Amino acid sequence: MRLIVFDMDGTLIDTQALISEHMGSAFRSLDLPAPTPAEVRQIIGLSLPVAVGQLAGTSDIDVIEGIVGQYKSFYKASLEHEFDREPLYPGAREALDRLREQKGTVLGIATGKGLTGVARILDNHRITGHFTTLQTPDHNPSKPHPGMLLSAMEETGAAPEQTVMVGDTVFDMELARAAKVRSIGVSWGYHDAAELIKAGAGTLIHDYSELDAAIERVLE
Repeated sequence: MRLIVFDMDGTLIDTQALISEHMGSAFRSLDLPAPTPAEVRQIIGLSLPVAVGQLAGTSDIDVIEGIVGQYKSFYKASLEHEFDREPLYPGAREALDRLREQKGTVLGIATGKGLTGVARILDNHRITGHFTTLQTPDHNPSKPHPGMLLSAMEETGAAPEQTVMVGDTVFDMELARAAKVRSIGVSWGYHDAAELIKAGAGTLIHDYSELDAAIERVLE
């Protein structure tokens, strides 16, 4: 068998504008300096409290929880009226469909999003049934700790040499390295391709049409 695990934000779905907008609103609502879109790009992929702490430059739990609460409120409110702001990247659905049909291939998610948000997004795109394992910060440490991939492998019975992490950030590549699995970096996400290579990406792809061949390469 083989286990292919996908990050979400910046890999499967394009949510940069949405995250940046609501992160800025959350900070401003508490009279804190709002992070720039470039700063937000660098923390996408981490679990929300860790990301907020880095953006705010604080470890104060009360401050972090206050920002997190506001962010979730703004995000939730916007989705009641804007259903199209969490789109799949071009070719993502087709790639998932292909992989799902391949005998012995199991798909998973490892993301900084909470499980409720993951379930909503997968359901909205009608791809819930594609994934056997969903790993989030609800039951794992934040990336780049290897916990999400270790949990995914334990749940599916995959070995490290049978497992591939597909992601767009340094955190994804470091996660894969920590869990001793293969990795594929995608160039359309939120961290630069050079950063992904430096962080240990096994290979890079620039379009979802290249994914199947990349999986074969890293698993050779």
